[in-house]
Amino acid sequence: MSPKRSIIVTGGASGIGLGITRHFISEPNTHITILDVNPTTGAQTLDQLRSEFPSAGVSFESCDVSSWESQAAVFERIYEQQGRIDVVFANAGITEKGTLLPENVDSSKGPTKPNLATVNVNFVGVIYSTKHGVIGLVRSLARPLEAQSIRINALAPAVIATNIAPSKELFKSMILTPMSTAAKAVAQLVGDETLTGRVAELHGEHVTLAEPPAYVDEDTDQDIRNCRRRPSSQPWGKNQNTTKNHRNA
Repeated sequence: MSPKRSIIVTGGASGIGLGITRHFISEPNTHITILDVNPTTGAQTLDQLRSEFPSAGVSFESCDVSSWESQAAVFERIYEQQGRIDVVFANAGITEKGTLLPENVDSSKGPTKPNLATVNVNFVGVIYSTKHGVIGLVRSLARPLEAQSIRINALAPAVIATNIAPSKELFKSMILTPMSTAAKAVAQLVGDETLTGRVAELHGEHVTLAEPPAYVDEDTDQDIRNCRRRPSSQPWGKNQNTTKNHRNA
């Protein structure tokens, strides 16, 4: 196994993903693999980073995070090359496309099929590599993954100016959070091994670890714990201790 820590950043060729990559790229004994759907942008970013950080371990893989097959193939290739995968930042995202409630509907033709590109990238893509759906995902997976020594956390940033927006004009009337706050948050989540199932809310210069809502009572909390410890092969409502019936000779 390689002695280098192996980090994967999806959507790492630009925006917050590039900010995360820049934060970790100068750390010793670290290799970063950037995943991005755009091979041109990915190659340009890789050349730029290698020029700025000539001694850093960094590579690029083209990947469509909305495709299970694409992610599985890339992750397998990275594991074969690096011998390990320590940290994954499921960061890739796109701006909203389409709507579930179209304004103009032709009643003679029926409903229009919605454009689910945003859901496929921003939510399904995150599930494949493992943003309210993402919070629930992180909190629900924390306990079962902890049993396998895997931690899972999430970032919930306020407005950070990136190229995901259709125009920079959008940011002029907004209160912006600097990229350095995102870097500070990921460093805290990666560095503190006690943190799992947590959501780091980013606002201005501040990082706030939001507390998950409490269960309605202790009994429910205990039931949830027992449910997650139950072996997946053991069906509910079945008594695993069976008794054979013997006929008298």
